[in-house]
Amino acid sequence: MSSDITSRKAGVAMILAAAAFLSACQVRPLYSEKSGVVEKLSSVGFSEASSRVEQQVRNRLIFLASRGAGEAVNPQYQVEMHAAVAVADTLLAESSDTSKAGRVTVTVTYTLRATTDNHVIKAGSRATTALVDFSDQEFAKQRAIRDAQNRAADQVAEFVGADIAAALSR
Repeated sequence: MSSDITSRKAGVAMILAAAAFLSACQVRPLYSEKSGVVEKLSSVGFSEASSRVEQQVRNRLIFLASRGAGEAVNPQYQVEMHAAVAVADTLLAESSDTSKAGRVTVTVTYTLRATTDNHVIKAGSRATTALVDFSDQEFAKQRAIRDAQNRAADQVAEFVGADIAAALSR
């Protein structure tokens, strides 16, 4: 009888502990009006680009941050970013020693700072890979690589934008 009462007490204690643990969890929409993330994102500035792919990432980030309104005039936050691109062959045709497919990887390293005190809010790195088929024609191959770079740049910008929004929501 006493073991039955002890096990019930232990069960009740576990339920209360779980309820206390779960009450500390807060789930809220990232872009809710209460969080103020939309206003904070619209006051983010981005560093100048040094390559075509970096410009693609920058343009997409500006669009995402401002919701299409354009770059902030007097930014309260500044994002310093650098993009790197790598093209790799993945499927070699042994008969001709040429590649029929490949992958394009765009990697972005970024640092989000407050402009008032230059305090680092978030720093990180994100990478995305886009697959590409190589044509026998050189122009078509180069265009396919460029299209894959654009796809990967847009995708990695989405990831970086989400990271920035999450950091500003805290």
